[in-house]
Amino acid sequence: MWLRKLIIALALCLVVASAVLAQQEKWNELNQQVMRLCREGKYAEASKVAEKSLEVAEKTFGPDDSAVATCLNNLAALYKAQGKYAEAERLYKHSLAIWEKALGPDHPTVAASLNKLAELYDSQGKYAEAEPLYNRSLVTYEKALGPDHPNVAKSLNNLAELYRKTGKEEEASKLEERAKKIKSQLGGR
Repeated sequence: MWLRKLIIALALCLVVASAVLAQQEKWNELNQQVMRLCREGKYAEASKVAEKSLEVAEKTFGPDDSAVATCLNNLAALYKAQGKYAEAERLYKHSLAIWEKALGPDHPTVAASLNKLAELYDSQGKYAEAEPLYNRSLVTYEKALGPDHPNVAKSLNNLAELYRKTGKEEEASKLEERAKKIKSQLGGR
């Protein structure tokens, strides 16, 4: 009797696993379609597919999964490209919250997410909102990857550009010099 119950339980597990794998494959296909449409410059169409990908991710992986954060981030980038800044901001913030909860505040993915949100504000001339995010991204990258990592150099340059836009020439020059030093140590990469 117990053997029969075990076989039934295993069969049910296989059915559930098959369904999850099918949903994961669907999610992967949708993401590939989004990337193809982006490369073709079809942002509105890509947004619709990305919204479907987000739905699938939430149902398959749960609302706090990194796959959902990835979908939110991708959709936010698409909205930004279309000038839908309020929607992009909401999604970038949601994505950041998931990453911070899942990975902790000192993870490079969190730094990248902070940088994306800062870039959104920067692109709209919201420099006061962008600056602390760029700074936090820089500190996070330094803590997670070390002071001489290429992502640190990128963050330094982003912050330097913002400083130039806001008339902080001296601060900008210092950051650019440090970024240049990192890049030269890495062979110009």
